[in-house]
Amino acid sequence: MFEWTARINLVKSVADALSYMHHDCLPPIVHRDISSKNILLDLELVAYISDFGTARILKPDSSNWTSFAGTFGYTAPEFAYTMEVNEKCDVYSFGVSASEVIMGKHPGDLLISILSSTTSTAIDTPLRDVLDQRLSPPKDQVAEKVMFVVKLAFSCLQTKPQCRPTMQQVSQELSIPKVPLPFTFDKVALEQLVSHA
Repeated sequence: MFEWTARINLVKSVADALSYMHHDCLPPIVHRDISSKNILLDLELVAYISDFGTARILKPDSSNWTSFAGTFGYTAPEFAYTMEVNEKCDVYSFGVSASEVIMGKHPGDLLISILSSTTSTAIDTPLRDVLDQRLSPPKDQVAEKVMFVVKLAFSCLQTKPQCRPTMQQVSQELSIPKVPLPFTFDKVALEQLVSHA
């Protein structure tokens, strides 16, 4: 079984790869199709991003408009009406993928209800109820890390692209020691992990 620590490391590997593509490549590369089908694992369960057929190189002195590319359910909502390629599209897709890794399935309707309304009853849902039920609940430091990954994933899913972090920020956040969150795993509700910017 794919344990919690391996899942946390997978999320970090993907964040590191996207940070490299967005911030260390000149010009930057936007993948445009980050989804579970395009994340490959080696024998040590290190994640690699694959399928660059829809990727675009961002050209600083030109418009970066394009036709639709990506996988439904992972694509940033603004892409449907702007068709502008930028790094924030990958950030959103990363948030969906990271949530999927922790939940053990695509977050689907849960994300829609959480991110669309602060009055949703889904917000009151305990975190433990949306985690992958095939595993025992995480404990101690692993539980802290799982909560942190969920909080970071939800920050990537902000409706407004400018409110999402950069992949460099995400990668750095996943690399530094965590300050304990002000709530315990058994009592945390999704509302406490969702920031409404």
